[in-house]
Amino acid sequence: MSESSAEAAVAAVASASEAAAGWRRATGLAGAAIGVIAAGAAAGVAIERMTVGRGMRQKARLALDSAGPYGSLRGTPGKAYADDGTELYYEVDDVDPESAPALSPRRRRLFGRKAPAPVTVVFSHGYCLSQDSWHFQRAALRGVVRTVHWDQRSHGRSARGVAQTQEGRHVDIEQLGRDLKAVIDAAAPEGPLVLVGHSMGGMTVMALADQYPELIRERVVATALVGTSSGRLGEVNFGLPVAGVNAVRRVLPGVLKALGQRAELVEKGRRATADLFAGIIKRYSFSSRDVDPAIARFAERMIEGTPIDVVAEFYPAFADHDKTEALALFADMPVLVLAGVGDLVTPSEHSEAIADPLPEAELVLVPDAGHLVMLEHPEVVTDRLADLLTRAGAVPAGATVSGYGSTSSTARRG
Repeated sequence: MSESSAEAAVAAVASASEAAAGWRRATGLAGAAIGVIAAGAAAGVAIERMTVGRGMRQKARLALDSAGPYGSLRGTPGKAYADDGTELYYEVDDVDPESAPALSPRRRRLFGRKAPAPVTVVFSHGYCLSQDSWHFQRAALRGVVRTVHWDQRSHGRSARGVAQTQEGRHVDIEQLGRDLKAVIDAAAPEGPLVLVGHSMGGMTVMALADQYPELIRERVVATALVGTSSGRLGEVNFGLPVAGVNAVRRVLPGVLKALGQRAELVEKGRRATADLFAGIIKRYSFSSRDVDPAIARFAERMIEGTPIDVVAEFYPAFADHDKTEALALFADMPVLVLAGVGDLVTPSEHSEAIADPLPEAELVLVPDAGHLVMLEHPEVVTDRLADLLTRAGAVPAGATVSGYGSTSSTARRG
């Protein structure tokens, strides 16, 4: 970089910092966390500002929003109700009768004339996302196997948590496990189950197992845990230097509480500093440099769509999460444990710790992949998921998985 370019970059970073400082003044305590967390992304965003005007960036976002088909898949809608009355939204994609394989003679003998209940694959999404985060996997499995996609409480199309809005309680992972049980009871009350969870969704699956071990033993035939953790999340450094991560841990709970109480003002601040937040989201969602801009924008939209008070309600749950003992319930079934090597949110070491006590687990570590590995490298995730479903007998070996179903050479199996 030339001296003049370096000076321009410094000036641009200063401009970005000044913009963040304005929002910092408006939101008080929020500035401490924003300043620390934004550090890794600010330089890239600032350099982008040197070459691309705000109006151009706005037009680009609008173009990506209108052109990108991501998140457009819809199924048969349904509603489940959590134990506190929260309405949980889900959608079912049923097997296409024309593409479904005929019942084999062996299955006829075992089950008589009545066909057995179909296997249902239940997808649970992560923090600040929605069921649409499984877009590629849903497209590939559509019509091949029965699937249920649901939105966690206060996310996507599900209602705000009743316990949170009426009683002021934070969410805990145990509650999410009970929410998943309510969805299963409503959308898949009988038949074998395959549970698939990403990040917080994986923790939700573990919480379900911890509270309903008989359900796991009797009905669950396979499990996939993607970019998640069974505990010790308080040790994650998010790619920050020691001083930075210590500062974040010290101030973030109080910051989020303050932000949640000033949600309207904070949402205005998020809109005003959209470029800065886009850089932060990209840094903590993806690892590869050549992510499709439409995919990056899709992730950005989902995360932006999560209100700041919801972010605040959920955050404390992760520090308390520890479901290591519940992993034993998955020991006798096919399990896929998959993570991006560049994941800064739930580092791949956490996936290795999940796989270690599970003899039937396939550990897949994806190079050049971050936290949203199912969007960044959908072909790898779909390929390994299709293989898991075949091993579990959820789909016949000859079934065709469309879309991103080809084997990728970029994954490393542990």
